[in-house]
Parts: sequence; C-alpha cells; structure tokens
Amino acid sequence: MSDSANERPRTDAWRARVARLPRWWPLPACAALGVLAGAGYGVLQTPQYTATSYVVAVPQAKSDPAAALGFAQAYGRVATQLAVLGDAQVAAGVSATELRDSVQVATSPDAPMIAISARSARPSAAAVTADAVARSLSRSANHSKDSTQVKLLTFSRALEPDAPSSLSTGVTTLVGGCAGGLLGGLALLVRPRGRAETTGAASVPGPTNGPANGPTPGPTPALARSAAP
Repeated sequence: MSDSANERPRTDAWRARVARLPRWWPLPACAALGVLAGAGYGVLQTPQYTATSYVVAVPQAKSDPAAALGFAQAYGRVATQLAVLGDAQVAAGVSATELRDSVQVATSPDAPMIAISARSARPSAAAVTADAVARSLSRSANHSKDSTQVKLLTFSRALEPDAPSSLSTGVTTLVGGCAGGLLGGLALLVRPRGRAETTGAASVPGPTNGPANGPTPGPTPALARSAAP
C-alpha cells in the first residue's frame, strides 16, 4: 500500500510537468535523438572501401560491332552467378555468398563495357576481389568466343581506394537529425489535442423558452374581444 501510495503522487507530478511543456516539444526532442543516433552510427560503423575493375567486349573479325554491346549486357547479368564466382572465390579468399553480397556489376547502354565493383573493409581486399571477379568473368565468357565471336578483355584493373566509400560521421549525423525532425513533425500532426484546444471559443447560449426579463405581454385585442361576455 505504501509503495502504490508513493507512486501515485510521482505519476501525477510527472504528468503535470509534461503538461507544462510547450506543444511543439516533440519536434526538438526527436531531432536531438536523431542527431545522437546518426552520430553514433557514424562512429561505430566499419568503413567500407570500393574498388572497380572494367572489362570490355571486343568483337572478332566475323562479328558485327553492335553484337558486342548486346553480349556485354548479357555478360553483365551473369557476372554474379555461382558459375562465374566459383573461380573468383579462390583468389579473393571468401565464399561465393560473400562475393555475391559484396560485388555489384553495371553496364553501359552506349559502350560494350562492364564495371565490376567490390566492397570490403580493407582497400586491398576490395581491389583483389574486383580483379578476381573480372578475370573469372573473362575466362568464362572466352570459353565460347568461337561461337559468339565476342571476346572479353580487361580494360582497367582495380586500384586500391584511398578513401572509404561509406557515409562519413557528419553525413550520418545530418541524416539522423533530418529523420528525427521529420518524425517529430509527424508526431505533432497525429498528436491528440487537449480539451482546451478542442473546446475553442466559448459557445453562445441559445434562446430560452421561458419568459423574458421584461413585462409579460398581455393577450392580443382579438383574443380579448372573444373572451369578453
């Protein structure tokens, strides 16, 4: 009984303090929480480095140059398949699943070129992985060059990046603050209004059915004559 009796005044005091806060307090509070969350993520995250290797599709003597562009698009779609990544995982030193998650392939609609990008926590590992996938894709495609009349060649090897490609702490802090401010604004929109806000202006009382404050009017002349004997 004593514990519940002590908790009741504390709860009432906390509610009273919250009620005295301005109505817009969720906006700065959520923005501050977003800034703290973004800064913490930026500090605790592991920097990621990205290296890119380029492979070009070269038409052979009996091939149409336009066919190289089509084969480059096709080889770009299969670059992350297990059949291609089987040889690359040995050189990269990781499993095929990790290769598929860390490698991205992009092709150009105007040039028969394939860009193979690899992400890793170490710059050297990112460059080695990108080059390994590029070599594996070239070997896999060149097995059928006699029938396709298109050959894949390494256009540019991957270099070790000197700066991380992941978001910096300043950017994550800014994004967290913006996201927190947005959530605070939405909280203000969906927050239920208090009684004082919903009551609005004082309502004007309507006319009553009782007699007015002035003298009671007498009967009309027509009723008076009909009531006379």
